[in-house]
Amino acid sequence: MPELPEVETVRRGLQSQVLKAKVAQIDVLYSKMITGNVDEFVKKLKGCRIEAIDRRGKYLLIRFSQGLTVISHLRMEGKYFVEKREKPVEKHTHIIFELTDGRQLRYNDVRKFGRMQLIKTGTEDMVPSIKKLGPEPTADKFDKQLFYTDLMKRKKAIKTALLDQTLVAGIGNIYADEILWLSKVNPQTPCNHLTKKETTLIREKTIEELAAAVEAGGTTIRSYIDAFQHSGSFQFNLHVYGKKGQPCERCQTPIEKIVVGQRGTHFCPNCQKVK
Repeated sequence: MPELPEVETVRRGLQSQVLKAKVAQIDVLYSKMITGNVDEFVKKLKGCRIEAIDRRGKYLLIRFSQGLTVISHLRMEGKYFVEKREKPVEKHTHIIFELTDGRQLRYNDVRKFGRMQLIKTGTEDMVPSIKKLGPEPTADKFDKQLFYTDLMKRKKAIKTALLDQTLVAGIGNIYADEILWLSKVNPQTPCNHLTKKETTLIREKTIEELAAAVEAGGTTIRSYIDAFQHSGSFQFNLHVYGKKGQPCERCQTPIEKIVVGQRGTHFCPNCQKVK
């Protein structure tokens, strides 16, 4: 599933390609991808211009004229392509925004899990999936004391907590493993057993790691590509994820893989000791 760095990379790519583009028509080839009335989705967006593309956690917020916003969640395999109209439509393309300049903004999704929802701009915080999101993992929005206070109320494993989008928005399985390795914290550690020093370090590494991944264009493990159809490169900077049996970069102990909260989890049993 695309995590914050991948979604942010897609956002930047789309912003550079389709900003100010005008929608001539929308072809919905798989109606279940639209949350709400499909006919209304098409009718209201026809003739609108794309004014901005924002992001909240793992969600894209495509801002249109007429005070409209499309909330887009890529889920497992969602991708956006910008193509000339005459280029054959790729398999698994389910929604096509026909643009007046002869191009198409195509949404492609092998597993069909992605969703789009049309709302009035400014009401996104009333949408349950957006409303419940925790802060963005940036220095100005991710408060150190609030993070510590929240974790002290939780008994679940810190790995599981980091995947909870109500705690902090945008972290998925790959980056949770990396953040905890960088912080030297065992992923099974109950949140309320962490020291304030440890929670401060986890926050710092979260901010640093996600920012670095964004600059690298995200992580491509299997199928992720951005809006230019380029793979990310941060997979070459991973320390533990997908490295079961390989020596830890810090201590040479073989990396182990366990299951925490039903998620595959990579860690170093020496650097990240159980508390």
